[in-house]
Amino acid sequence: MLLGVNIDHIAVLREARKINDPDPLDAISLVKRAGADQITIHLREDRRHINDMDALRIIQNSQLPVNMECAIDPEIIETVIGLNPHRVTLVPEKREEVTTEGGLDLIKNFQAIDEVSKRLQKANIELSVFIDPNILQIKMAKSLNAQWIELHTGSYANIYAMLFSNLKNTNHSIQELDLPRNELHVKLQNSIKEIKESAKLAQDIGLKVAAGHGLNYQNVAEIINISEIIELNIGQSIIARSVFTGFENAVIEMIKLCKK
Repeated sequence: MLLGVNIDHIAVLREARKINDPDPLDAISLVKRAGADQITIHLREDRRHINDMDALRIIQNSQLPVNMECAIDPEIIETVIGLNPHRVTLVPEKREEVTTEGGLDLIKNFQAIDEVSKRLQKANIELSVFIDPNILQIKMAKSLNAQWIELHTGSYANIYAMLFSNLKNTNHSIQELDLPRNELHVKLQNSIKEIKESAKLAQDIGLKVAAGHGLNYQNVAEIINISEIIELNIGQSIIARSVFTGFENAVIEMIKLCKK
């Protein structure tokens, strides 16, 4: 299992004080030394954390492939192609959201994504699309000439958190998942089954399969056990763990789980 480390939250810490420290660039050598396989960053339209200069410096200096997440906004796409990352992962984006919620709708956005796909192909940049585990969306990814899909694991992670992390009646509680434990167990198994079936279909039709969103040291085991998924992109939980263990150690701990 490959591991892409999303280093956005290092920039989140920097932007909290609007100063120059910590610098996301400092993370790339530690990610490589720890044994991870990829650097992942998200260049948002509002540049709330990673900015253009961060992205340029990271791409120019990283010895690992750089996977850049971004919206399908034409201005962003123009910027990203100029930066020339190894891979572009198209994601949905709303400025008011705290983090990306849900997968990109390839059907609704087919024409715009098709144009982006052609531009990336011409620039020799891999295309991945961040989608919900849905059969129709997967087939659409293939028709858009994507090389990768990244399955959105946020729903799985939310169910897992409600079931095992005692979130009920807290500020972090997810209202629609405020259910009896037996119902949450069923939902969790259904979510895992949905991800497994989606990953198998994607592999069968020639797509490479990644997964990410909400994955952490506790819930990642079920996803790692899906053999068709060959890459995980994980960020927030690694940065959170690094506060207590150090960044390189936090990456190493996640790699040990991924390489079992």
